[in-house]
Amino acid sequence: MRVLFTTFAEKSHLFPQVPLAWALHTAGHDVCVASQPDLADAITSTGLTAVPVGEPLNLSEAMEDVNENYGDDGDITEADAGLDMNELRPDRLTWDYVLSVFTAMTAAVFQNSSPEPTMDALVDYAREWRPDLVVWDTMTFAGPVAAQATGAAHARLLFGLDLLGRMRATFLDLLAGRPPELRDDPMREWLTWSAERYGGTFTEDMVTGQWTIDPTPGSMRLPVDRLHYVPVRYVPYNGQARIPGWLHETPKRRRVCLTLGIAHREVMGSDRTSIGDLLEAVADVDAEVVATLNAKQLAALDHVPDNVRVVDFVPLNALLPTCSAIIHHGGSGSFSTALAHGVPQLVLPDMVWDSGIKADRLAEAGAGLVIPDGRTVSPARLRAQLVRLLDEPSFAANAARLRREMLGTPTPNNIVPVLERLTAAHRAPRL
Repeated sequence: MRVLFTTFAEKSHLFPQVPLAWALHTAGHDVCVASQPDLADAITSTGLTAVPVGEPLNLSEAMEDVNENYGDDGDITEADAGLDMNELRPDRLTWDYVLSVFTAMTAAVFQNSSPEPTMDALVDYAREWRPDLVVWDTMTFAGPVAAQATGAAHARLLFGLDLLGRMRATFLDLLAGRPPELRDDPMREWLTWSAERYGGTFTEDMVTGQWTIDPTPGSMRLPVDRLHYVPVRYVPYNGQARIPGWLHETPKRRRVCLTLGIAHREVMGSDRTSIGDLLEAVADVDAEVVATLNAKQLAALDHVPDNVRVVDFVPLNALLPTCSAIIHHGGSGSFSTALAHGVPQLVLPDMVWDSGIKADRLAEAGAGLVIPDGRTVSPARLRAQLVRLLDEPSFAANAARLRREMLGTPTPNNIVPVLERLTAAHRAPRL
């Protein structure tokens, strides 16, 4: 069968798709990956076929506007603006709150991730190539629109917790209790208009997929009873990299990874937590600290402690097996790769998408610790939390338990037959 993967132009959303795309490819299926032209080189660097669609997204420029309007220097926070699906408390999930979230997210995030030129070009390509299955990133709604326009089956592939599915289920429950004349649904309105442009019509699976491929360990998921989930083991993919010689050597003492991710420094333009404070916190800890920092981040520092090894980039999949702990921002790649290798985590959530909830669930599982607001935390507290993570055996034991759970989940190769059966059941009959 022909399988079309699609995501918006951001590597952190592409990389989770790569292991499944290769599993389908090596099973004999034709696979390609569509995104805005910004991502074409990153796609081809994975060995997969890139299909540039639409105009460049220029995500870093868009994020500069977000940084100017929200956060410490802005007039309102993202939560105030409705750009936050993290709310789980039932008493806060009122109709007005949930409606405001879908109104803001549809206008400011979902439509911008799948603008008209991208959607038009993706539909045109799908009509020519005729995929049997479209696998789409949970932010990229051009995927289900193109699938419906061509009769393909389609599935969401999550990169973290299913905040959208959880919030959508709450929204639909509240919507059903509204008077017919007051049943506003911003996503339905946008996707109805989008589908009708190509001769289709809105169906609810355009929001959450005909099924959802979920790489999150079962014990940490946010399940939604009404949705069909296909569990898959998270397989780390860190992009093209060379393993440095020192990484082949056995560490002479405990090793700690410190990373704030590549998305913040490449896209966001800033770090939520002070790197200087982080380095001060680890300076006198009896451990070798490997810190991933680029030239711009280093230029802002007065001093790098003697126990800190600075590298611009090292693949976490190669580094973390040698580590006793990781300090990071809660990004999907860092978080999931640490889970895959059973490494205890100290998380300073950057509050992007699900980082705060994931960190809390990790702490509840006893496999890590959370510092809710890294902007104001002291180096002394950071150090105390790291020392606790290193010295208390329960964290390593619980991290190992989550790793065993992940190893018991079907691999991307294992679920290929499942995807084949679901595709045959959901795609439109071919003439």
